[in-house]
Amino acid sequence: MPSTTRHTLNRQRQRQNQTQRAEQTTTEAPVTAVVAEPARKTRPRPEPRTTDKAARSTTPVLAALVLLTLLLGGFAGWAHARAHALTGTAAAQNTALTDAARTSDVKGRAEKAVNALFSYDYANPKTAEKAAATLLTGKAVEQHRTLLAPVLAQAQQQKTVVTTTVTDSAVERIDGDRARVLVYADQSSTSTAAKAKDAAANYAGAMLAVDLVQRDGHWLVSAIDTFSS
Repeated sequence: MPSTTRHTLNRQRQRQNQTQRAEQTTTEAPVTAVVAEPARKTRPRPEPRTTDKAARSTTPVLAALVLLTLLLGGFAGWAHARAHALTGTAAAQNTALTDAARTSDVKGRAEKAVNALFSYDYANPKTAEKAAATLLTGKAVEQHRTLLAPVLAQAQQQKTVVTTTVTDSAVERIDGDRARVLVYADQSSTSTAAKAKDAAANYAGAMLAVDLVQRDGHWLVSAIDTFSS
């Protein structure tokens, strides 16, 4: 066989071999192409919804906060007005705001006076008479007589014992030798008469405002204002 022909055949064989290898490579090689997936639409995350229960539980809290704010605002206004009032002449003269020792003394004197003036024992009337003579002055004398008249009218017959005990008091003002004290007292009334032995003791509360005036170092009750308890 001529060399030209043999060379031609060799080239044809090489082309066939290359074609076969290419086909094998195309058939056996794994597919690496990636099919693009359609883009997913991102949905916005829903906002947390407040349940009806949560809304109901929040409403009273908000209302309470609003009320507290109003109360604090009102108190602040009152405190400011009160502080401003204390700079006035009348407040500056009120020793009850500045002199604790004097205020305590007046408070104690008023309590003792009320205890003595509104207690009565049929067996020892002199004690009540002495209290009235030494602790009262001015219009308080007649006021006290009027207040005690119903007790005195039947004290001996009913053998009445009245006991008054101050349970609380507060000094409203002290201005020089004058003072005013608010008093709350408990009163008990019992009768030891034979006809009334089965009767139960009577208890009541009394609210008073007593004006006092200082005379020769002693505080005397000069006026008595009564309030219903």
